Amino acid sequence: MNKLFKNQAFAISHADASAFEGAGLRPFFEYRQLGIREATGGRYAAHVIRAVPGMESPGAWHTHDLDFQMVYVLKGWVVFEYEGEGEHILRAGSAVLQPPGIRHREVRHSDDLELIEIVSPAEFDTHEAEAP
Repeated sequence: MNKLFKNQAFAISHADASAFEGAGLRPFFEYRQLGIREATGGRYAAHVIRAVPGMESPGAWHTHDLDFQMVYVLKGWVVFEYEGEGEHILRAGSAVLQPPGIRHREVRHSDDLELIEIVSPAEFDTHEAEAP
């Protein structure tokens, strides 16, 4: 049993002990959960996302009902388009804070893309959106 410290438990995740799964928000990505959801009682989630080689994004505009969403690219590249901000290519070392409710879409990505995404809350709804 993990001891709670200020509503959080200690959590550690090792790459060789946790697998990527295809049961995530997007079928062209695989997700490796980092244990943050459980350690924070669902207030936050963090996961590593990697591209499924050969699969492409349909480029659909959407929004998320969440309070915080940050992406940090570990490897490869991805092109996002944001309402009022245009297209941006993120490469290894790039980070983006996506404000709550901003319309956005993933336009394209490299087959070797890997990124970390941190969100709050852990569970949130996604809605299709019209192009801005």
